[in-house]
Amino acid sequence: MDFGRIVVKRLSMKSLFRLKERIICKKKFLHYFPEGFSDEKYYSWERGYKWEAHLAWKNALNKQEYDMLLSEENYSEISLRAVRLETKTNLLFSFEKMALRDAIKSHEGAKAFSEGLYEYVYGKHSFQKRFENFSDVLNLLPRKQTRVSTWPLQTVFGFIANPKENIFLKPRVTQIAAKNINMNLIIIQNPVGKLIKACLILPHKLKKIPLI
Repeated sequence: MDFGRIVVKRLSMKSLFRLKERIICKKKFLHYFPEGFSDEKYYSWERGYKWEAHLAWKNALNKQEYDMLLSEENYSEISLRAVRLETKTNLLFSFEKMALRDAIKSHEGAKAFSEGLYEYVYGKHSFQKRFENFSDVLNLLPRKQTRVSTWPLQTVFGFIANPKENIFLKPRVTQIAAKNINMNLIIIQNPVGKLIKACLILPHKLKKIPLI
């Protein structure tokens, strides 16, 4: 028995199954958006409001504006602007929105969030270091009921501020996407730095797949 051939055959069958899944997904996607990612409906339903939130961020919390607000120690204003900008996307669940609003009500919470978010978006350290530091900030924010540290909360502001380099991560959806390109992405409950490389690899892998 040629074990090598058996392994190759199994891998080939698995690859064929993945290919079939992709074809089905593409067909379903084109059913709703005939022009693919250029479809007007796709822009209206999926991309437009996110891009508008990014443009609003550049106006309300660009680096110069953020620096000025920090110098004035206007932490509550920074926090409120960030929250308002996120509401333009509606990417977070209601319990996550509530947890963040509760966390920034106090001066201490608003200060920690504002300074942590600035370092995450505009800091000079490596992305992984900034990501880990912001994760620590979220974990230490005042908690009333629901935890503040979730993958969506960890990634939404980086995505809005700089969508060319950051992804917004919802664990289940991302795992399915990774699976469809043969990438085993394990996501635990809370964001941690060890998973950053995997999260950064995923969008680059997706770029290599022919788009519609």
